[in-house]
Order: sequence, then C-alpha cells, then structure tokens
Amino acid sequence: MERRQFLKATVGMGALAFLQMAGLGCEKTGSSPTVELPDLPYPNDGLEPYITAKTISFHHGKHHQGYVTKTGALVAGTPYQNMPLTDIIRGTHGDPDKAAIFNNAAQVFNHNFYWKSMKPNGGGRPSGEVGRLVDGSFGGYEAFREQFLNAAQTQFGSGWVWLVTDAGGLRIVQTSNADTPIATGEVPVLTLDVWEHAYYLDYQNRRADYAKAYLDCLVNWDFAEKNLT
Repeated sequence: MERRQFLKATVGMGALAFLQMAGLGCEKTGSSPTVELPDLPYPNDGLEPYITAKTISFHHGKHHQGYVTKTGALVAGTPYQNMPLTDIIRGTHGDPDKAAIFNNAAQVFNHNFYWKSMKPNGGGRPSGEVGRLVDGSFGGYEAFREQFLNAAQTQFGSGWVWLVTDAGGLRIVQTSNADTPIATGEVPVLTLDVWEHAYYLDYQNRRADYAKAYLDCLVNWDFAEKNLT
C-alpha cells in the first residue's frame, strides 16, 4: 500500500472510531437486542387464499415491524433495553407512565404468537391432548367453535381472541387493543388478531368470515399442542 493510501485509510478508521464513541456511527440506534422482527414461518403467500400475500406483507412488514422499531426506541437507554420481551411486558403492565412501552412491546409479542398460530393447510378439529382439552372444556369441538367465533365477532373495536390454559382445561378470553394474557401470568395457546389491519384488505367489514377461515383452514393445532407443556 502506498503511503498516501495508508494515511487515508488510517484517518478514515480514526474518524469512524471517533464517531462510534460519540454515538454518531452507522450502527443502528434506538434498538433492543431482545426485541426483533421474526421471520414468518411461511412465505407471504403461504396462507392464501384465506389471507393474501398483500395483507401479510403490510401486516408483518409494516405494522409488526413498526411495533418492533417503536419498542426498541422506547426502551433504549432504560433498564428494559436488555430484558426479554416478556419481562418488558410484565414490568410495564398497569403503569400509566410506561403505557407506550407496554403497548408496543405487547403488540410485538401478540403478533409473534399470531403468526405461529396459523399454518398452511391448517384448521379443523384438533386431535391429541389439545383436542381432548377442547372437548372437555367446551363440551365438544362444535361448541368451542361457536364460542370462539362469537368472541371474535363481539370483541368491540381492536383486540385479540385467545385460547388460554385454565386449571387443567382451556378457556377463551378477549383482550382489547394491545393487552395480552401473559401480562397477568396466563398461558396462551392460540390467538386470533381482530384488529382491522389483520383482515380488512381481504374481508373488509366481514370479520366473522375471517374468523371462520382462521378456524376452519388456518389454525395451527400443532403449535397449540406445544404450548400446553
């Protein structure tokens, strides 16, 4: 290397080191190493025709990514920055001063869980332990299906419908906006996102049809089974 090139490279390296020490380097800022956007467990078009690639690309790539980015910015430089996502949620739940952190972190978790709650060629009546618990807790699959669809349809405004464990059985719960069962120590098994952005491009105001497609054609009972242990 010629002397002039060597000096140029050395000065460049020194400038970069200075910028990094001053917090002005090119590394990402306002992020958390424990809060990241996960890859989908299927391609964007993997849930078609029930949820289209267009909906998935907006929902995962814009909405979900937005919650991840906002959470990282909100926890940067705080005691929550290096905490696991669930600890951030439980540590901020119910604190009005930390409502923004809770809402964004909870939405990250809820969406992470939602994507795994579906799979291509899913849906229908469950088998195994989860099938036994559905039958025992609701008096059969058809009764469970009716109650779950009713919960999806009657959740006022934005929110979520969950299947959670309950004293050796299962029950259905609704949560509004970003609220999540893990904030109060409940164990979720499955979830359905009933925010409008989850279904409006495909179903417009027909939330009931979206919920039916979820249960009949998409729900991932294998994931639910894993969440029982």
